[in-house]
Parts: sequence; C-alpha cells; structure tokens
Amino acid sequence: MKMILRTFDLQLKHTFTISRESHDIQPSMVVELTDNGYSGFGEATSNPYYNISVQNMVSDLENLREIIENSGNLTPELFWKKMQPQLQQNMFALCALDLAYNDLYATRKGKKLYELWNYNIDNNPLTDYTIGLDTIEVMVEKMKEKPWPIYKIKLGTNNDIEIIKALRKHTDAIFRVDANCGWTPQETIDNSKILKDYGVEFIEQPLKADDWEGHKLVFKNSSLPIIADESCQVEADVAKCHGHFHGVNVKLTKCGGLTPARRMLNEAKRLNMKTMVGCMTESTVGISAIAHLLPLLDYVDMDGALLLAKDIAKGVTITDGITTYSNELGIGVSLI
Repeated sequence: MKMILRTFDLQLKHTFTISRESHDIQPSMVVELTDNGYSGFGEATSNPYYNISVQNMVSDLENLREIIENSGNLTPELFWKKMQPQLQQNMFALCALDLAYNDLYATRKGKKLYELWNYNIDNNPLTDYTIGLDTIEVMVEKMKEKPWPIYKIKLGTNNDIEIIKALRKHTDAIFRVDANCGWTPQETIDNSKILKDYGVEFIEQPLKADDWEGHKLVFKNSSLPIIADESCQVEADVAKCHGHFHGVNVKLTKCGGLTPARRMLNEAKRLNMKTMVGCMTESTVGISAIAHLLPLLDYVDMDGALLLAKDIAKGVTITDGITTYSNELGIGVSLI
C-alpha cells in the first residue's frame, strides 16, 4: 500500500463567520492510499480552534509513512487501532487516514461503504445549509441565494433573536441554530423559549465546552433540544454528554474518522440520545464520507462542499437537502 498526500486551499463562495472567527480560504489535506490499482481517499481541514494546520497533519503522517504503507492487510477497525496511539495528538490527520483506508477497503471488496456496513439508505435525513454570521441583510441574501428546506443559522451575537425574527420573514424552512459556545446558561434558556416560536428545531452548543454545570442547567430547563458539538469530541465524551445534552454532533475530524464515529453514534443511540454528524468546510471528499453514516442519523450538517467556490472532487451530490450517492465504490469519490 502506498500513501500520497496532497494539500489544497479551498476558496469559499462567501466569507464564513462564526462567533469566534472568519475566513475566506480553507486549507485542506487529502490522503490517497493506493494498492494494486485501487485507491481510497480521505480528507481533513485545518482548524485553529483545535491547533490543527495542514503542515502538522502532513508532518505527522509522513513520520508514520513506513508503518502506514506496511499495514494494508488489516480490517479498518484494526488499522485504526494500530494508528490511533501514533496519532492521538492529531485526530484530524487520523481522520483523513481512516477515511482513505475505509474507502480503499470497501473498494477492494467491490462494495460501496454503506453496503459493506449493511446500512439501509431508504430513510436518510436531509442535510441543512449553513448561513454564517453577518449583517442581517447579508444573511437574508445568502438565504435567498440558496433556497433550502433546513437552514443552520450561526449565532453568538448581541442581537441573535433579532436575526432569527428577520430571517423568518423570508422563509418557512426549518431553522437550527448554532451559538458556537457564545451564550450563557440563562441566555440559552430564555432564548430557547422565543426560538421555539420561530420554527427552530434545536440549539447546538450554546455554552463553552467545559461548562458542565451550565449544560446540566440548560438541559433541564431549555424549551428546545440541545445538541453537543465542542463538548463531544472523542468516544469517551458521549457518555459525559448524557444527562447534559439531548443529542451529540459527531465530527469525523475531531474523533479520528469513520471508525470511531460509528461507535459513538451507536453509543448515543443506546443512551437514547439524538444523533447528528456535522462537517467542517470540506470538499466533496470529506462530505462523501459522511454520507455513508446517514442511516444512523437523526440530523446531518454536510453542506461543506456547497459553500466552496470550486470543489476538488466528484462524489455524492446534494440537491434540496437530498443526498445522492455516486456510482463509484467505497466512499465514492474521485479527484477532479
């Protein structure tokens, strides 16, 4: 098995703003694993919140090149178990590697990944489309530019309720709000009562990740379901979130790929929590990987490639929230 590493600067259609940062370009790394004419692809993007850069992902994988290239005969579970101790300080790099290996493994088996897992795709949830923070006028324009059945609205300002009220005038779509750790417990409880009347489905990560007392207070008193994001990064966090959140948003880059994500989602289901997978601003490589988890999910946020000015890959396509798989095996992607 051979490993090829590529880096890209993904240009966004619009400046993307959340409560703590803005950017126009998203650096990304794509891993390709090849074996006897077969290829598997995986992706992870840089993220300053988690101190992850493309450079340190590439460096950490290059340091393991010999080990990686000599491990092509393992199952994805055993491959991940072998690589995780080596990359536990860089779960984003581990994610890209795990995605590529799952893709390669399923392709060699002659199956799409969801087929290999025996998942039924008949009732897949719709994906939302994200409206980043901006002036109300610009947020309305972004929404009008992309008519969609479900919008994820980034909040975390001093006029969040005003934003939702203004956006609601222009659409009947379902709203989900993501405060990205920008609210206090009481603010969240108060906002939840108002937001419920404006067609908001749930609130994602309103408090700082480690405010567990606050999470518990909000969990007990919120008028809307609360979904963990920054508070749920790795497998052990699912049990910690139980009793503090109504559901978890699993990010492949944060937990280390598809292999642990499947375990996390199954654990959340066992605990009767809502299941969600979210994306970073990734290309169709990363988004196509998420698509194979859809049968396990109540909610999904996999619009990353839709936010790009230009994609680097072909794979799943998304129209009006509906995901269509490509005809390719494995994850189903090819680089453009």
